[in-house]
Amino acid sequence: MSSEPIIRCEGVGKAFQLYLHRNDQLKQVLFGLWRKFYKEHWVLHDIGFSIGKGEKVGIIGRNGAGKTTLLQILCGITRPTRGSFEVKGRVAPILALGSGFDGLLTGRENALIGGAILGLKRNEVEKRLPAIAAFADIGPFFDQPMRLYSSGMVARVAFAICANADADILIVDEALSVGDEVFQAKCEAFISDFAKKGTILVVSHDLHFLATLCDRLIWIDDGSVRAVGSPEEVIPEYKEVVLAAA
Repeated sequence: MSSEPIIRCEGVGKAFQLYLHRNDQLKQVLFGLWRKFYKEHWVLHDIGFSIGKGEKVGIIGRNGAGKTTLLQILCGITRPTRGSFEVKGRVAPILALGSGFDGLLTGRENALIGGAILGLKRNEVEKRLPAIAAFADIGPFFDQPMRLYSSGMVARVAFAICANADADILIVDEALSVGDEVFQAKCEAFISDFAKKGTILVVSHDLHFLATLCDRLIWIDDGSVRAVGSPEEVIPEYKEVVLAAA
C-alpha cells in the first residue's frame, strides 16, 4: 500500500432538487434566475477522506445514508453540489449492474460499448471478449438481445466487463447481492484477487466480508462521516448503534 492518495474528497456535499408540483420543474427552467421552485434535499454533508494507492476501504451505513450517492460522485455519474474530489487512474465502477445496457443489443455488443465507456479501445475490448464471455458464463445468450436476459444474466455480463477492464480502482456497490451463489463466489474471488494489486472502494452490508477484505472502514451516517478506522474499531460501534435503533 502506498501513501500516495489515489482517491480524495474534500468538503463534498450533494443536494437533490425536489419539485412538489407538476409544473415546478418547467417554471425553474423559465424563471429560475429570479426564484427557486424546488426544495433542496441534502444527502451528503462535508464528506472528506483520502484513500492511498493499493488500499482496500469499505463504506458502511444504514440504507439512505448517502453511500451510493458518494460512489456515483466518485465514478463521475453525478456531480457534487459543493466541495471537490479527485480520482487517479482507470476506474471499474460496479454500480447498479447493467443499468446502462441497451436491451436491443446483444451481450457481446453491450460489452463492446461498456468497455469503451471504461476507457478501453475497441481492439482492446475485442481481445477481451472471450474472457468476458467466459466470466459471464451465460452460454449462447451472450449473442442474443439483452431484452431476453434475466436480471442475473445482465449482472453477470456487467461484472465480467469490469473484471476485464484492467482497472486501477475497483468501486463496488452491493454487486454481490445480485445473482446466484456460484456467481457471487466468482465475484468474491475476483475481488480478493484484485485486492492483491489494486485499490478497492466497496459499499456492503456484509460486515464479515468487509472485515476480511478491508484495511479501513468509513462509516457514513445521515450523509456525514461518523467514523473512520480499522474494521476492528468501527464494526463493534456500528453494530451497537444499529441494534439500538432497531
